[in-house]
Amino acid sequence: MVRMDESRFGCDRIPLLAALLAVGLILPAVAMAQTPDVATPDTLLKLPRDLTPWGMFMAADVVVKAVMVGLVFASVLTWTIWFAKAIELLSARKHMAAAVEALNTARSWAEVSIGLKKQSNGAATLISAADTELKMSAGAISPDGLKERIASRLERLEAAAGRQMIRGTGILATIGATAPFVGLFGTVWGIMNSFIGISKSHTTNLAVVAPGIAEALLATALGLVAAIPAVVMYNMFSRWIAGYRALHADAAAEVLRIVSRDLDRGVFDRPGRRSVAAE
Repeated sequence: MVRMDESRFGCDRIPLLAALLAVGLILPAVAMAQTPDVATPDTLLKLPRDLTPWGMFMAADVVVKAVMVGLVFASVLTWTIWFAKAIELLSARKHMAAAVEALNTARSWAEVSIGLKKQSNGAATLISAADTELKMSAGAISPDGLKERIASRLERLEAAAGRQMIRGTGILATIGATAPFVGLFGTVWGIMNSFIGISKSHTTNLAVVAPGIAEALLATALGLVAAIPAVVMYNMFSRWIAGYRALHADAAAEVLRIVSRDLDRGVFDRPGRRSVAAE
């Protein structure tokens, strides 16, 4: 009976021993599986403590830093061009609109010369060019040829004014088109360095991977910050310049109409009145 009880007691201990053995085998396996996800103290010391934009910039690779500096410079250049060009365009449109109104109310070339020739705006340039052609064509037989020459001068001045106003906006177009790709290059380079760091540290812990990826994505964010305003400003300036050129064309048409009106009146064919009108 005693031997049967001992045997029974031994049989009852088998499941307990098996459970302990299973636990002993599983725990090391779990520990080994979790080892790559746990960063060592040396790795934790290498992680950047400051994850602000400035901290990520300081911890970034030299190539990513160069990309970020270039994008920040492009953004500053974009806003500088916007400020300078906006003042220039708004002032030019205001003066040109006022000149068009004055030309609409003018009845003779003498009135135009006295009222607008002394001003320093686009309309004054048109009037000076027309007056120069009138002086050079004094005594011309055909008034149609005179009007064609004046129209040619005014057309070239209109094209020159458009080129002057569009100057500088090409930089905005270039920044808007290239900044996202420059930022993407910085992101690709930063992510590549992050994967190289993962390979060297033999760990896939998110705390080790995240800072490098965040630094890389910061380059893309800066690229978008530089590109989006540049595209918006370029489109805005394109509309403003088109409006200014339309006003310039209206002023040139008014100048040509006034000259044609005085030609039909015979003002420029009379020597005594020609000098008064031209001067």
